[in-house]
Amino acid sequence: MRSQRIDNKTRGLGSPLLHGRQAFARRAWATAFAQLTAADRVDPLAPEDLERIATAAYLSGRDEDSEKLWTRAYQELIACDQVERAVRCAFWLAIMFFDKGQAAPGGGWIARALRLLDERQLDCVERGYLMMPSGIERVIAGDFQAAASIFEQAASIGDRFGDDDLKALSRHGRGRALTRLGKIREGATLFDEAMVAVMANEVSPIAAGVVYCGVIEGCYEIFDLKRAQEWTAALGRWCDAQPDLIPYRGACLVRRSEILQVRGVWADAFAEATKACERLLHGANRTGVALAFYQVAELHRLRGEFTKAEDAYLAARERGKNPEPGQALLRLAEGQLDAAVAAIRRALEEVRDRKTRARVLIGAVDVFIAAPDVKAARDAAAELAAIALELNAPLIRAHARQAEGAVLVAESNPQAALGPLREAAALWRELDVPYETARVGVWIALACRALGNHDGATFEFEAARRAFEQLGARPDVARVAALAGSSQQKSTSALTAREVEVLGLLATGRTNRAIAQHLRISEKTVARHLSNIFNKLGVSTRSAATAYAYRNNQVIKGR
Repeated sequence: MRSQRIDNKTRGLGSPLLHGRQAFARRAWATAFAQLTAADRVDPLAPEDLERIATAAYLSGRDEDSEKLWTRAYQELIACDQVERAVRCAFWLAIMFFDKGQAAPGGGWIARALRLLDERQLDCVERGYLMMPSGIERVIAGDFQAAASIFEQAASIGDRFGDDDLKALSRHGRGRALTRLGKIREGATLFDEAMVAVMANEVSPIAAGVVYCGVIEGCYEIFDLKRAQEWTAALGRWCDAQPDLIPYRGACLVRRSEILQVRGVWADAFAEATKACERLLHGANRTGVALAFYQVAELHRLRGEFTKAEDAYLAARERGKNPEPGQALLRLAEGQLDAAVAAIRRALEEVRDRKTRARVLIGAVDVFIAAPDVKAARDAAAELAAIALELNAPLIRAHARQAEGAVLVAESNPQAALGPLREAAALWRELDVPYETARVGVWIALACRALGNHDGATFEFEAARRAFEQLGARPDVARVAALAGSSQQKSTSALTAREVEVLGLLATGRTNRAIAQHLRISEKTVARHLSNIFNKLGVSTRSAATAYAYRNNQVIKGR
């Protein structure tokens, strides 16, 4: 009788059920949800349509509705003794809870589903699905070998039953585990295999979104910029084809913003990051919105909008995102050197995962050189080089070579610095990263000038200045002007004899305490002298004052 009523509803061309199914087929999720909800009011939906409306609710951002509908579908399927399909509903419920950080209900649904299969001794593809949370748990715990094994078993079940969703999900998961084990090429190949299935529309919408976001995050973890760019563009097209889509669009916008930032299109990058904040702010994805706020903060910092950057870093921190190295670099740009050093040291003590630690190390080199703590900068550069050797990706290799060259300049070894710096510059140009190309150009200029190649230094400074101006990187424009010796910069003739002594000692890498001990004055007096020196020379950091001292032969020889 129920089946007859449903058939009668589908016969009319204007029936909500028919329109809802058609909207679902063309991935118009909000329309599908509205029409299927209307049909459900007339006559309760059958399990197949409950699965459709639950999916449409989730993909259009109606998480609470989706949870209730998946639960209804599960109960209906149990009542019909369709255990395998009921278990599949339980799996998606669990994934929703895990995604919201609610491990207890998520684990409860997995346990319930496993019990159902065990009680009936069912050999079915759903057993592979239920292995997925265990694999994810192993990744989070750092047991990547066990995780890779679990995902491999799940993939074999997917292959045996010909289930495209499980095959894509498990291969993506195994790829994430293998890259964490250092098997970068093998893991990246699995990423591509999973994504090919998604692009061929062989994978259902929710699974496709999970794989898309997971693969892109995996590419960022291994600093594979080219792969990240390609799959981010694919995710963007996938999202654009589904205007109602909510869960994955925010993450897509953040990654789009990061790619645009790398490409030097900062205005568009800021617009995308802002949209990501707006879309994710009131949702359950705290990780996504925290990442979006951090990206907004980074762009504010690079453009010299320091107060706005501070607010955005705070918003990211409140949502669980460690704001380093960005906040330490903000303190450095503000001239708060002690705060910058303290923040970056704390971050190095706390951060252990490879992706985040590598980014902190990149920032640490800049902070420690400015401190100046050249030994700490050398240690950070060496650790970064080890990560680059392991990952063998052009992006991280460029960062590592740039860090090595910068440290060599700080160690007064400009001849040795030019090799790694020029290699980094070539990599940045190949990757089409204008900001880092300009940054490494500044270090090349300093090395050239220290070697007496003033024409080469002038060329590099001018190229960097033009690039920074084009990007809108106002703090970097000011730094180049100070380092290059702008027309407004005063000469050392404006310094007192004692200030010249302090500047010369500063340029050797001595701390305030060491300068005070050498000159037999107080640290407070040294700090006052440094403040006067900075004002007279028109610089704001120790590194800029050091560069000025080298350029004008004001370095005190000997230690």
